[in-house]
Amino acid sequence: MPKGFKEAMEERRSFYAICDESPISAEEILEIIDNSTKHVPSAFNSQSQRVAVLFGERHLEFWGIVMESLRKIILAEDFRATEKKIKGFAAGCGTLLFYDDMSITKGLMERFTNYKESFPIWAEQSNGMLQFAIWAQLEAEGLGATIQHYNPIIDNDVKTAFNIPSAWRLIAQMPFGSPTAEPIQKEFVPIEKRVIVIE
Repeated sequence: MPKGFKEAMEERRSFYAICDESPISAEEILEIIDNSTKHVPSAFNSQSQRVAVLFGERHLEFWGIVMESLRKIILAEDFRATEKKIKGFAAGCGTLLFYDDMSITKGLMERFTNYKESFPIWAEQSNGMLQFAIWAQLEAEGLGATIQHYNPIIDNDVKTAFNIPSAWRLIAQMPFGSPTAEPIQKEFVPIEKRVIVIE
């Protein structure tokens, strides 16, 4: 029986140990992405969130770009741990690249100057909601994922390799696949410190 939203949210974790198998088809994964991208809210209904979906060789190519970008800036003697981490992400079955279409965000900044400083913040918030919506649904289907942030050092090479529109700004990367190990246990700050009720 499929997990409900509350259960999927509670069980969602960062799975770093993944493999290139999936309990659902690529078509079902794309349906989750398409439906989420269509329905997740955005400020002023801007719909500036964008997703590039990488499977197979393109997924491996992406993590190759990340690996070589990091190799240029990390000392050789310190690179082994980084290399292991990147290979772990590449072991998955796909990667999602989350973008904001800056042609839309900048257009809103120009049209509504009173909110000019807020639109980039709201775009990040909308993108975060999309990331979470997809992440929770992948969890509900038995897939493990993490959110990574190797931008901006990879931005130009990734745009060139995958013909990404120039106006798209990379925000996050999500490698996913079937989990091969349990995630790290999560500790919670007491909820009373985080939620107040004002009556």
